[in-house]
Amino acid sequence: MGAVPSVVYRYNSVPRDYTTPPFPSLYWPFPVRGHQAYYLYDAGDIWRFTLTWTLLFFGAVHLATSGYAVIVQWRNWKVIWIVPVIYCVIGGIEALIAGSIVGGLLGGVYSSGYYSMSTWMPFVWAFINTLVLILSSFAIQGSL
Repeated sequence: MGAVPSVVYRYNSVPRDYTTPPFPSLYWPFPVRGHQAYYLYDAGDIWRFTLTWTLLFFGAVHLATSGYAVIVQWRNWKVIWIVPVIYCVIGGIEALIAGSIVGGLLGGVYSSGYYSMSTWMPFVWAFINTLVLILSSFAIQGSL
C-alpha cells in the first residue's frame, strides 16, 4: 500500500492590505450606493469592538436607570448623588465581563473558521447582551 499524503488546506481570507477599521465603522448594509463595507478579521479586533459596544450600551442603560432613581429619590438629595457613581461602576464591571466573554467567543469562532466579520456583528451582540441584562433584572415567578 502506498502512503496517503496528508494535505492540510488552510484558507486565510485576510487581505494583505488589511488594517483595522476605525471604531464604529458602521456602514449602510444594503448596496444601494456602493459604499465600502468594513470587516474584521483579527480576533483581537473582534473582541475590542464587542467590548466597546457593550460598554457603551451598558453605560447608557445604567445611566438611564440611575437617572430614574435620582429623580424618584430626590428628597434624599444629600446621599442620592452616589447612586449614578455606583451604577456606573457596577455597569462597567458587568460590561467588561459580558463583553469580554462574548467578544472572545466571537473572535475565536470567526478566526478558527477563517471568516470575516462585519462591523455590525459586534454592535448586534452588544445589543443582545444589553437585552439579556434588562431581561435578567426582572423577577420572574416560576421555575426556569
